[in-house]
Amino acid sequence: MTVGIPAILDASILIVDDQQPNVSLLEHLLAEAGYTRVASTMNPKEVCALHRRNRYDLILLDLQMPGMDGFQVMEGLKTNDTDGYLPVIVLTAQPGHKLRALQAGAKDFISKPFDLLEVKTRIHNMLEVRLLYRQLGDYSKSLEEAVQERTAELRESEARYRSLTELASDWYWEQDETGQFTKVSGPVLEMLGVRVDAFADGPGADAATGWNQVEREALQARIANRQPFLDFVFSRVNADGSKQQFQVSGEPMFNQACRFIGYRGIGVELTARSPDGEPR
Repeated sequence: MTVGIPAILDASILIVDDQQPNVSLLEHLLAEAGYTRVASTMNPKEVCALHRRNRYDLILLDLQMPGMDGFQVMEGLKTNDTDGYLPVIVLTAQPGHKLRALQAGAKDFISKPFDLLEVKTRIHNMLEVRLLYRQLGDYSKSLEEAVQERTAELRESEARYRSLTELASDWYWEQDETGQFTKVSGPVLEMLGVRVDAFADGPGADAATGWNQVEREALQARIANRQPFLDFVFSRVNADGSKQQFQVSGEPMFNQACRFIGYRGIGVELTARSPDGEPR
């Protein structure tokens, strides 16, 4: 991230000094250096209102002024500077005021009487930092907006996906990395009273539930190996001797760090369906 010379020369600058010769000297110096947006005032009480209206990239602020000194001006600027960055270089002939000015929020200082080369260098460096700071703020804001927009899109996409899978199947399911079901939804639970998570139970449950152990072990092996499976058919025999068949499809889920976090899938009950797939 860099700032070009044209951007620096196009920055907005406000000169604040109660001495006209100092204002004229700085205006001439800045014009000679190529700066095109330079304003000035000899009334320190106008500075806060001017900055609110124009949002200057840099304020050259004299400390010793009647009625309102530079320290009071900086305190006023802090109350309306929305980005928390006080773009001030103080102008002072008092060496003892430099540290106090920096502690008050000034970013740099220029000593009086002016060393013209020092003035040009400090102004250029200060503007470069200021514009980089602003670019960084704009970039961070754009990035945050892009992340929020993308997150909203992903949530909408996930909601749409789940809605479609639930419409196209009898149930939708999700498991965590330990094999525990974290979500099971669909009318099959209410209509048939089927415990869908039974196909993940241990072998000891087979006799009680009537699930086909060979089929269940084959399905469990695929899940243990974190493999996707499509239209896997398994069945069970009910207490009255009737047989039910189910078909499931599933895929492993991974987070952004490529860590396995579980499975998700869909299932349908095949027993009451005709060969063309339509319910009887």
